[in-house]
Amino acid sequence: MQVSKGARNYANATILRYMAEGAVAYAKELGCAHPEIVLHLDHGDSFELCKDCIDMGFSSVMIDGSHLPYEENVALAKKVVEYAHQFDVTVEAELGVLAGVEDEVSAAESHYTKPEEVIDFATRTGCDSLAISIGTSHGAHKFTPAQCTLVNGVLVPPPLAFDILHEIEKKLPGFPIVLHGSSSVPMDEVNTINQFGGKLEAAIGIPEEQLREASKSAVCKINIDSDSRLAMTAAIRKHLAEHPGDFDPRQYLKPARENMKKMYRF
Repeated sequence: MQVSKGARNYANATILRYMAEGAVAYAKELGCAHPEIVLHLDHGDSFELCKDCIDMGFSSVMIDGSHLPYEENVALAKKVVEYAHQFDVTVEAELGVLAGVEDEVSAAESHYTKPEEVIDFATRTGCDSLAISIGTSHGAHKFTPAQCTLVNGVLVPPPLAFDILHEIEKKLPGFPIVLHGSSSVPMDEVNTINQFGGKLEAAIGIPEEQLREASKSAVCKINIDSDSRLAMTAAIRKHLAEHPGDFDPRQYLKPARENMKKMYRF
């Protein structure tokens, strides 16, 4: 279970904590003796936020100092790691900047991770995993049409910088790598949203074959939050258009959840 700063503010930190504990209890009721459920902070932007999550029982946190100068990023990540490791909490840090907007995270342009910095960064911070920038970006509009190539009427985005990923793997063999902003932005969901009153123009994601290629490397976590938002929104819009008399949230949230589950399985 991954929670952002914005999600904590929206849903209440205490409620989220007990929702996670409830998920563990429910998994045990279903017969899972040792549920492998984690509660992770996504894009923590300060030591205080990470500390608060650690103190509330999160199993892992991300400290995102990628917007800071290099030495300040190192110092912030190191401070979070030193506190977190006292409680066996793992820490994800970020090196390189992703463009785009998602929740409270935004950047006008991306900056690829520099492979020559990763050994120094990982060694000095002691982080457990490293989020890198190789061409992914936040949100459902990852590329402009001008950045893409038109192939058989379909906009194809530029490829991810696998050369940078492979160079990082050589420098940090076996080290867990994370890709943020990796939603594929399924066109069937986009089309459904637009068909039933939405207006998502030029929504472009990361091609699925590139994500499959990345998964064969040291990449151990791929974030696809925008895809789940698209799946939920598409199902809700479709249900309400086809059942205009429904007003009970349970009536339209059930197919929305099922559509999200279908997307995750795929």
